[in-house]
Amino acid sequence: MTAHSPVPALSPKPMLDRVASPADLRALPDHDLPVLAAELRREVIEVVSQTGGHLGSSLGVVELTVALHAVFNTPHDKLIWDVGHQCYPHKILTGRRHRMLTLRQAEGLSGFTKRAESEYDPFGAAHSSTSISAALGFAMAREMGQPVGDTVAVIGDGAITAGMAYEAMNHAGHLGKRLFVILNDNDMSIAPPVGAMQTYLNSIASKGPLATLKAIAEGLEDHLPLPLREGARRARELVGDKSGGGTTLFEKLGFAYLGPVNGHDLPVLLHALRSARTHAEGPVLVHVVTKKGCGYAPAEGADDKYHGVAKFDIATGKQFKTPANAPNYTAVFGQTLTDEAARDPRIVAITAAMPGGTGLDVMQRRFPARVFDVGIAEQHGVTFAAGLAAAGMRPFCAIYSSFLQRGYDQIVHDVALQNLPVRFAIDRAGLVGQDGATHAGAFDVMFLANLPNMTVMAAGDEAELVHMIATAASHDDGPIALRYPRGEGVGVQMPERGEALPIGRGRILREGSDVAILSFGAQLSEALAAATILEAEGISATVADARFAKPLDTALIEQLRRHHRCLITVEQGSTGGFGALVLHHLAQSGWLDKGGPVRTMTLPDRFIDQASPAQMYAWAGLAATDIASTAKTAFLPARSGLVVNLR
Repeated sequence: MTAHSPVPALSPKPMLDRVASPADLRALPDHDLPVLAAELRREVIEVVSQTGGHLGSSLGVVELTVALHAVFNTPHDKLIWDVGHQCYPHKILTGRRHRMLTLRQAEGLSGFTKRAESEYDPFGAAHSSTSISAALGFAMAREMGQPVGDTVAVIGDGAITAGMAYEAMNHAGHLGKRLFVILNDNDMSIAPPVGAMQTYLNSIASKGPLATLKAIAEGLEDHLPLPLREGARRARELVGDKSGGGTTLFEKLGFAYLGPVNGHDLPVLLHALRSARTHAEGPVLVHVVTKKGCGYAPAEGADDKYHGVAKFDIATGKQFKTPANAPNYTAVFGQTLTDEAARDPRIVAITAAMPGGTGLDVMQRRFPARVFDVGIAEQHGVTFAAGLAAAGMRPFCAIYSSFLQRGYDQIVHDVALQNLPVRFAIDRAGLVGQDGATHAGAFDVMFLANLPNMTVMAAGDEAELVHMIATAASHDDGPIALRYPRGEGVGVQMPERGEALPIGRGRILREGSDVAILSFGAQLSEALAAATILEAEGISATVADARFAKPLDTALIEQLRRHHRCLITVEQGSTGGFGALVLHHLAQSGWLDKGGPVRTMTLPDRFIDQASPAQMYAWAGLAATDIASTAKTAFLPARSGLVVNLR
């Protein structure tokens, strides 16, 4: 597909056309539901081929989505999707089909569940492992008289490894109230034994209360042909007691356990869910085995199962990716850290289930024993890194900015308080585009730079990132963080090898005399563009790259203050971050009382929905034109007032 190719029309889907809401789905006879699921899967493929997005996870839950809406009375019953990246079939069935081609676009549908978008999204998501806690909250509100029906949490086998999920299950088991957890297990290849297990399982489940499921599970393997028993055993070990005692971990937490159930066999899936709903008294876990990317051969055959894709050709699966004009920040990080690791055997890396997303897969391939994927466990990952640092290693903890929030107490208590040299590589700093507000890296400067012992850097371009990795690698005096954005750099000349930067020292890129623009991070290119705009209007601008939010380059700040009529700070973060630190220094040192205006430009005090990064920064008032306008507005009154150049 080229830029001039016509947008392909969606194919006819007569069964899906009959479903404007889940109530319409529940009016269909069961024998129509497999046809509906097939059309729904085709719709997801066709939509995502034109929008990009999370394809594999959505394809894996098509039948499960149909079954859940057929069995449960949504929206009175609350269906809560963990993470929410698998929610495209759910959105199509809940009145949003006509807007699906706006998915993840400006003023369009979110790529995740969102309360403001639909009554069928009772709880928003995008970060993992929150669904059981939220569903339990709804269930207890029901017990206290609120108009809530059954509550259902759908959580993946990856997300359920996080501590928060077990905290929620422990509490749910203690409370003992009616609650459904659907474990969407898409990591096991046990399709052959599933049918035999389900036939047996559901014939028993329909006969009595779920308290009898322990006996069912214990005898399950005995009802399978010998070649299939090993697959069933592995499936139960995913959630069970591997000592051979016959009781699953979930049962020990107070849940009735039902499964494994084939998540792509609608008749059996419907039977299992109806049996669970009929007999449940307390919390129930239904273990559903699905196949990520199911029903689309290119996704099934891909290593990542087409987890996240660009627009693509349906016939071949080929993605239409825009050629890069500059190196990608994540790729630069991954390769540069691998090069540093080759020179220093003490360097190790930690990721929380995102080796590819953080670029650590490069180092993982070369030094597999020195890259640790801790799963969706940021708290553990941070403290694990602290332990490594305390033992003399040089750990790099690579976590997205928005996910690092989950490990904040560990950063404070286990790292900063003990002054341990953990290196935090913070990807997805600033606004991130199509993933929207849930993944925005807005707050890390504010919550890190206020910690004693912490050093905080931000890369102004991809070459600076190389130098900051080298700086972090050699920094043993305490914790240090480097932040960088999603996407490609600006095309600067790349160094062959990074050089350690002087801690707390910035740089001046462009000399001027009227206005000083002090940038922290990757909005530097917009600051330089703003200086060009100002020059065309007769205003001379200096542009400096702070490099460090902590420690600040106070000499540079005072120099800019002394020699310019106004000072503008620019950053890709929230209020309370770099600009606030600059203002604090100026106030404490007396420089705020001297000279002309000081203006701080930050992200606004609101969450910004998905769009292209350029559009999001324009909405935030941080584009080059906004910087130039702010500088001009501050400078013109100052020009007619007191002359600066104070010493």
